[in-house]
Amino acid sequence: MTYTQQQIKPQDVKVKILLTGGHQCTITLKSDTPLLHSLVKTLVDRTQPTVGFSTLFQIPIDDGRSALSFPSEHLVGLVTEPPIYLQQLQPQQPATPAEIPIEIPAEIPAPPQPVNDDLISRYAQIDNFLTPAEKNKLIKYVLAKESEFVSTSTSTNAEDYRRSMVLHSFPEFSTLILNRIKGILPDVLRKLNIQSFALGDIEAQLTMHNDNNFYKLHNDSGSPDTASRFFTYVYYFNREPKAFSGGELQIYDSKIENNFYVADETFRTVEPRNNSIVFFLSRYMHEVLLVSCPSKAFADSRFTINGWVRKAD
Repeated sequence: MTYTQQQIKPQDVKVKILLTGGHQCTITLKSDTPLLHSLVKTLVDRTQPTVGFSTLFQIPIDDGRSALSFPSEHLVGLVTEPPIYLQQLQPQQPATPAEIPIEIPAEIPAPPQPVNDDLISRYAQIDNFLTPAEKNKLIKYVLAKESEFVSTSTSTNAEDYRRSMVLHSFPEFSTLILNRIKGILPDVLRKLNIQSFALGDIEAQLTMHNDNNFYKLHNDSGSPDTASRFFTYVYYFNREPKAFSGGELQIYDSKIENNFYVADETFRTVEPRNNSIVFFLSRYMHEVLLVSCPSKAFADSRFTINGWVRKAD
């Protein structure tokens, strides 16, 4: 990847950084600075079909009195003055060898067995989903709603399979969450190398896990009324300092038995990082590990806004 400018000589470039959620910041960089190259390269990488690694940008602003920090997946555009035009290099074809080896190996190794990516669990976790002000306002709201939380259940009504409390209606924040999810969903699809699909309803509930709470192995699309769920999302938030431990999300790889996806022995473990959101396929078998909250206080709980993105009929 290269980028070109109207002049070759290094010069000041006014750069407006556009981030998810409508946030932006304007800085001035030299045209040959590595930071500018990294920002441009991040945009180019976002157009590629393969999933890249996340990078944390930390950019001094206000003459060094402040710093702008954001993960690379939150970068959605750059406005540059003077203009910078991106030129993506075509991959080079491997050179044809000048000579063909005369010796033929006595044994040709067998090709590796293909890996079925459809059976390997993948997830995308995005930090700083809400602004600090939004998250703090959400925590105050939840603490004021403590009396409205009710015990959770499962679609099979299995006993001792799930321990937690839920708030089904929270219109003051559900609209904000759903609109933010719609905004980042195209980026999530790119990260997981999943084709776009017609978007249906997005469901949301607010869940609290306290001491000795858990949710055993299950998936989110195994019944007729949940079959159209495609993505599951979980947004984590809690008071600081964190007063609980455990509560990790464990997402299992799959294997096929009798034409059904079932949990394999291997899995991915997702840390419930404060103010982060996780997306994964609803058909994945997953569980919430046991939570330890010594104080047993409601305010010290592991809180989530979790739900499902459905495919349109």
